[in-house]
Amino acid sequence: MKLDWSSKGRARVYAFTVLGTLVCVGFAFVFDGYSFKDGTWRWGSDPINNLLIPLILAPPLFLFILTKMRQLAIAHEELMTVAATDSLTSLLNRRAFTEMVDGYLNRVEEAAAASHNALFVIDVDHFKDVNDRFGHENGDKALQLIAEAITETVHNSDLVGRIGGEEFCVFMPRKPSDHFPIAAERIRSAINNVDFVVNEQRHLLSVSVGGVIFERGATFSDLYRGADERLYVAKRNGRNRVELAVLPAGGADSLH
Repeated sequence: MKLDWSSKGRARVYAFTVLGTLVCVGFAFVFDGYSFKDGTWRWGSDPINNLLIPLILAPPLFLFILTKMRQLAIAHEELMTVAATDSLTSLLNRRAFTEMVDGYLNRVEEAAAASHNALFVIDVDHFKDVNDRFGHENGDKALQLIAEAITETVHNSDLVGRIGGEEFCVFMPRKPSDHFPIAAERIRSAINNVDFVVNEQRHLLSVSVGGVIFERGATFSDLYRGADERLYVAKRNGRNRVELAVLPAGGADSLH
């Protein structure tokens, strides 16, 4: 049971407490009146005690148990969040991002209808120079600003992860195919407009974006390989640009 203190959650807690108390009352009456010697049941000698003792003891006991269950559920959820989150940017880490995309791809394969999806690989241009010029602390600040810009640009249904030092991934499911070039360009432009200020002076941040657009019949490995190839094309063509390709049914190898 996942516990919460919303009105609906409180109602469930109260209902569980009342039900548990009634069960305790019923058990007390049955146990008090049951004869283990001859296997018969008769009305117990202390019916008032059978009623009062469970009513006094059971409600606080059940509330205590439910509170501890809620605390454990919250702690478990927090641990799961920490395990799936990149500590610097609060984005999904590589493992969580990969597993979530793979889970979606498996569901797509089981569905009857096809849909357009895309995977972008986003790499910060000349990030070593950023660290060398401004220090690693400011480099971390730059990564945080870039992560915020990406998150604010995409939809809530999209997945965003940090999968390497200065490399990010965005997975966009179930959209028209013409949406993706616009979305990738919007991400690139948003990062250009980030206010990365060091010593009261603004410095330009830029990224290269490589991506693949597909319908179905792909694995995460296919998608990442194809997007990474497009990323290197963007790097070779001058950086701070977007390069996308449509992933054929044969996978990333079909792009060659």
